[in-house]
Parts: sequence; structure tokens; C-alpha cells
Amino acid sequence: MSEWIIVAVVGVVLLFSAKKLPDMARGLGQSMRIFKAETRGMKEDDAKARTTDEPAPKPVEASAPVVEKPRETVPDEARKAE
Repeated sequence: MSEWIIVAVVGVVLLFSAKKLPDMARGLGQSMRIFKAETRGMKEDDAKARTTDEPAPKPVEASAPVVEKPRETVPDEARKAE
């Protein structure tokens, strides 16, 4: 088991080089901090939305569809006569 971990670590170091690994780890850490902060902010926004005094909007009741009367069309010949 530990042999495979050593092989994986050596492979990662050879693949990405020792100079780039700290930069990649730093970038990953910053991304994780930003992600955590955003999720925390979203949870706080949800909590604020639940505690507001505004009542929840009522659901819209379905009604019969509105059907418009079709327009009367006038033939081109009748328009010219007018």
C-alpha cells in the first residue's frame, strides 16, 4: 500500500516539477477559501430570507385561458375600394 503512495508522489513530482507544486497548492488553497466564503455567504442569505417579516407570495391559481376574438381581415380589394 505505501509503495503505491510513494510511486504516486514521485510521479506527481516528475509530472509537474518541484518548482510548480507549491504554486499549485497555494492556488488550490485560495480557491478553497473563496469557495467556503461563498457557500457561507449563500447560507447567510438564505437564513436572512427566511427570517424576513414579508409573507411568502401566494401561489398563482390556474384560471381558464383567455381566448381572444380573431380579427376580421379585409381583403386587399376591399381596401382599395375604400
